[in-house]
Amino acid sequence: MTAPLKFTARGVIPATLIAFDRDYAVDQKNSLKHLRDVAATDGLSAITVNGHASEIHACSFAEQQELLALSLTEVGDRLPLVNGVYADGSHAAVDIARMADAEGASALLVFPPNSMSMGGQLRPEMALRHFQMVADATDLPLILFQYPQATGFGYPFATMEAIFDSVPSVVAIKDWCNDPMLHEKHIRNFQSRQRPVNVLTTHSSWLMASLSMGPAGLLSGAGSVIAGLQVALFNAMHDNDLKRARQVNDCIYPLAQAFYRAPFLDMHNRMKVCLELLGRIDRAVVRPPLMPLASAEIEELKTALVASGLMLGTAH
Repeated sequence: MTAPLKFTARGVIPATLIAFDRDYAVDQKNSLKHLRDVAATDGLSAITVNGHASEIHACSFAEQQELLALSLTEVGDRLPLVNGVYADGSHAAVDIARMADAEGASALLVFPPNSMSMGGQLRPEMALRHFQMVADATDLPLILFQYPQATGFGYPFATMEAIFDSVPSVVAIKDWCNDPMLHEKHIRNFQSRQRPVNVLTTHSSWLMASLSMGPAGLLSGAGSVIAGLQVALFNAMHDNDLKRARQVNDCIYPLAQAFYRAPFLDMHNRMKVCLELLGRIDRAVVRPPLMPLASAEIEELKTALVASGLMLGTAH
């Protein structure tokens, strides 16, 4: 196994989906085709696998290991791969971290454990211990996944600072605080620390506004469909070219509105349907309890794809 590619914690980092067959088994052929399609986008700095977008909640440890190994074989010599660490318990998270390190991942995206809901913000030592255990198990750089406070999984500002002080392998946060004022505070404070911690925005429903605040990059499941548009928008904002950024954002807007409407839990379901509509995967199968989209919503996604310029047709 060759050494993992260096992860810089900046730039555009799409999170890919997993294709399933009609019996809900992992469809390796279509999953890898999708990965190749995304990896072919010029200007990416890394790709994330085994994240939210891949329905990680419904995947076994063996499936996660298999997907990472296949992904590394497919594109690991071209792009660093970030592997998600999604587990309710810290020991299970350690097992995933060790597996990802052994397979050859370049970095880890550490989700908040579900066991921290119902008041975990009041026990900062829980979050600190979780990250310390993962960091003790691997030398890979870590990305802290920050959730909105309203979900019960978001870390308070002071807790994140304590994690950064105690766990130097945390190099970035995937920021989904969903609060523009707090998001800007994260960017200004974390990226200017003596040991900077980069902010990778995942505010894909208001991406242009988020990028105007100066995060180091973005990490988003929407990149499974619109990686090229995300690169174009990131570059335009980096170049302070507002006119060009607005033009790109006009293409992103209809899909952002379609992906992130209520119920929010169907966002990656919708992205998967778009991949099928675009001919990038054979079928948009999701594992229960997620359910297929209604035909009316699929027609609305077609309209959004046309409006974005990704699909030929006449927008209504």
